[in-house]
Amino acid sequence: MKVTRFSTSEDLIFVKGSVWGPLRRRGRPLWFALDTAAAETIIVPEVLDEIGYNPRQGEAITVLRSAVGREQGYLIRIERLDCLGHQARDFRVHAHDLPDGWNFEGLLGLNFLRQFNYEVRSAEGRIRVERVAA
Repeated sequence: MKVTRFSTSEDLIFVKGSVWGPLRRRGRPLWFALDTAAAETIIVPEVLDEIGYNPRQGEAITVLRSAVGREQGYLIRIERLDCLGHQARDFRVHAHDLPDGWNFEGLLGLNFLRQFNYEVRSAEGRIRVERVAA
């Protein structure tokens, strides 16, 4: 069982993660908002560009619809994503912009979270995570 702490004073649950790509021998740190309403994990294109990916490597062009409008982006597989004390390799993410003024670089969605049983203890500022046996 891994435990990740988060600030209880924020409006959202923010967790640190790291991503690897062709230009990063060590993980590039980034902040995710934990989003159990997001089916897929989203990372802003600037981070993916920085670690060595580009849209031409994407698997498909996508459009996300939300309360703030429509955003075009793309699906891409990244080498590795670490978050909540666990990692996923050859992991598919959506590359999409997030609204201006948000102070995080991605949304950690259900395609990552489904690998685990997790418990969010909001008053304590803790997330308990254990990998589900395959």
